[in-house]
Amino acid sequence: MTRDTSLRRAPLMLALAALTFSAGCASTVRIERLLGEPHRYDGRTVQVEGRVTRSAGILGTGAFEVDDGTGKIFVIAQGQGVPAEGTQTRVKGRFESVFNLGRTAVAAIVQERRF
Repeated sequence: MTRDTSLRRAPLMLALAALTFSAGCASTVRIERLLGEPHRYDGRTVQVEGRVTRSAGILGTGAFEVDDGTGKIFVIAQGQGVPAEGTQTRVKGRFESVFNLGRTAVAAIVQERRF
């Protein structure tokens, strides 16, 4: 490959790298939106951020509730422990809509990563 060809491909390679990086970065979704449109997010990876209001765990497994000011949702943590109540946290995981009862959605996030 000549230097000319390499220089022409550089913008394409940068764009591809940026696209790959951005696909791996989930943007934070408001809990109110998750619970208001559970069918839209069911089974998808989402990220939420907020304060831990309740937590319980044993031997690295447990659950905790996150409140972002718009709503609350439980996060299931398997093998990663749970944060203490009052802690500010950001969680990425799979959204699971358990069921809807009228206008109330019961859902949880299965944690993949906590920041």
